Amino acid sequence: MQSRKKKRFIAGASCPKCKATDTMMLFLDNNVEKVECVHCGYQMAQPGAAVEKASRPAETVIGVFKPE
Repeated sequence: MQSRKKKRFIAGASCPKCKATDTMMLFLDNNVEKVECVHCGYQMAQPGAAVEKASRPAETVIGVFKPE
């Protein structure tokens, strides 16, 4: 059983493999953030430690979008 729950599309992102725009979705799979192209199926994953290092301390959150 897969743990894919919330899928979020990344606006303006292009797939590094097929170069299609607005086809990249972000989701959690077994507590690992993954990005997948819905057009060609290309996937990228980033381990948790790398995600923490990539945070941007100078930015502030204005609001969080939670669709119903």
